[in-house]
Amino acid sequence: MTSPFISVGELADALSGPTPPAVLDASFVLHPAKADGDYRTDSGLPLWLESHIPGSVHVDIPSQFSDPTATLHYTHPEPQAIADELARLGIREGREVVVYDATGTLFAARLWYLLRWIGVPVRVLDGGFAAWKTAGERTESGEGRAPEPVPAWQASAVRTAWVSRSELVERSADDPRPLVCGLPAGAFTGADPTRYSRRGRIPGSVNVSSRDLFTGDGHVKTRVELVLAYDAAGIDVSEDSEEVLLYCGGGISASANALTLAAIGKKAVRIYDGSLEEWSADPSLPLEVGEPTS
Repeated sequence: MTSPFISVGELADALSGPTPPAVLDASFVLHPAKADGDYRTDSGLPLWLESHIPGSVHVDIPSQFSDPTATLHYTHPEPQAIADELARLGIREGREVVVYDATGTLFAARLWYLLRWIGVPVRVLDGGFAAWKTAGERTESGEGRAPEPVPAWQASAVRTAWVSRSELVERSADDPRPLVCGLPAGAFTGADPTRYSRRGRIPGSVNVSSRDLFTGDGHVKTRVELVLAYDAAGIDVSEDSEEVLLYCGGGISASANALTLAAIGKKAVRIYDGSLEEWSADPSLPLEVGEPTS
């Protein structure tokens, strides 16, 4: 099994090799909600301008890798739109891509999920930019030279990646597929303020906080720790088990769940892209609050 992660040492070696990967910095700041409905973000571009991996290009997930016509944040674009943006960034079909961020790996995971959906060979830098700096690798600052676009290339989905609201609404109570919320425990129980319309979780879901799957310094936890975290929520992550359905607030934290599941060999996953932003906005759809009763 090929890991979806790449280490600092592996990336440094690859960048000095004959066919270096394209490196994309997906840093983006999504602030914690201080009150219900508090949705604040900041571009990650200033962080990249201050310091970044040499040769990397900063990308903005909301504007470059989301559907500009959608009413929800971060809604995935069509496969061809992703490929067209990669071509604009100078990335040819089949070229290896490494993604990272300086903001906790969640947005790097989102970009990984989108690129993997259309078959791009992509990995995430384990530990993100902090690990790169800690290892003493060279960094750059400022804009640098803009990438040279390459001719557009054709793309299509190579795997199923998304679960719709209607499918979850119609999902029966005895559906064996686990529905996993990747938000922190306080958001899952409704104890903490929410960025969205209402607090709570989708009924029948369980909680595996994606942030808890990484160490304090940003590295992905060991395989054993990941398996135990999912097992504690009652999720069978063996390769031939039922697919896992994922959601969060807007499809970002859930992408980190998908990334960690891929790291332990579980690839049958789909993300509810609208997540709680869409679900909570419809007052006819139920939400549960408080600690789960079972």
